[in-house]
Amino acid sequence: MKVTENLQEFYQRLEIQPRESISQNAPHINVFERGDCKNLLPYSRRDYYKVTLVIGEGRVEYADKTIYIDKPALLFSNPTLPYYWQSVSDLQKGWFCIFNEAFIHQRDNLLTELPMFQMNTDKVYFLDEKSVDEISDLFQKMKCESLGNYAYKQDIMRNYLHLIVHYALKSFNQSQQEVPVNANARITQQFFDVLESQFPIDSMQNQLQLTTAKDFADKLNLHVNHLNRAVKTITGKTTTEHIAHRIVLEANQLLTYTDWAIAEIAYCLGFEYPAYFNNFYRKATGNKPKELRKLELV
Repeated sequence: MKVTENLQEFYQRLEIQPRESISQNAPHINVFERGDCKNLLPYSRRDYYKVTLVIGEGRVEYADKTIYIDKPALLFSNPTLPYYWQSVSDLQKGWFCIFNEAFIHQRDNLLTELPMFQMNTDKVYFLDEKSVDEISDLFQKMKCESLGNYAYKQDIMRNYLHLIVHYALKSFNQSQQEVPVNANARITQQFFDVLESQFPIDSMQNQLQLTTAKDFADKLNLHVNHLNRAVKTITGKTTTEHIAHRIVLEANQLLTYTDWAIAEIAYCLGFEYPAYFNNFYRKATGNKPKELRKLELV
C-alpha cells in the first residue's frame, strides 16, 4: 500500500514543476484540468485537500463504501480520508484544485467547518448541467489567477473556492446541510476524527495505538461512560462497535491491496497474536482473513 502522498510527491507524479516553492508552513493552492489525469489512483491518503469537478464516468472507493460516478459531480477529499479512484469511461474532463492546511489557516478556518471536509459526511455532490457550466467557469478563473503575479491572488482564489463549495451545498436540501452543534454531536465528531486519524495503515511500522473505548476516552479527556453515551445517542451504535467496524474495514483493505502476511496485518491493527485477529475478524465477518484473500484471487 502506498504511503501518504505529500504535495512534492504529487508534483513529481505528474512530472510538473510548481511555480512556487513548496513548504509545509507556506500556503499553497493550485488548479489543473483533468484531461491528462491518471485513470487509476491507488487507495491511499494525501496530506493535502482536493476539490474535483468530475466530468466522465468512474468510481471512487472509500473505506466503507464505493460510489459510482455516472454524471458530473464535485468530489471532496481531506488529509484524513483515504480513497481510491478509477476511471470507467475514456472521456475524462473537468478540473481539480489542491491546497494545504496552511492555505486554509491563512485567513480563516471556515472551509474545514463545512460538511464536505468533515468525517462521516457526503464527499460526492452530483450536479445539474447549469451548475457544471458555472463551476467550470469558476475553476477557469482560479486557473487564470494562479498564473498571474498579483500579490493577493490567493485571496481571490479562496473566494472562488468558497463559491464552488457553496454550489455543492446548494445541491443538497437544508436538512442535509445542517451540521449538528449539540454537545453529544461535538463529542461524536471528535471521536470519529481521532478514529480516522489512525488510518490508513500504510506501513508495517505503523500500529494502531487506540483500540478500545477507554483509549479514546482518555485521548479526549472524557470519562468512558460519557463518550459511550454521546456516541450511542448520536449514532445508535456503541463506541466499541464503531472501532471494530473501522478495524474490519482497514483489515479488508490490507488483505486486498497488500501482500503483507496475516500476522503482520494483525500486529499493525493492534492484536498481540494472529489468533486474536483471526477470531475477531471471523466474529465480525463470518469468514477467516485468509478466505477473503482467496476470494480476491478468484
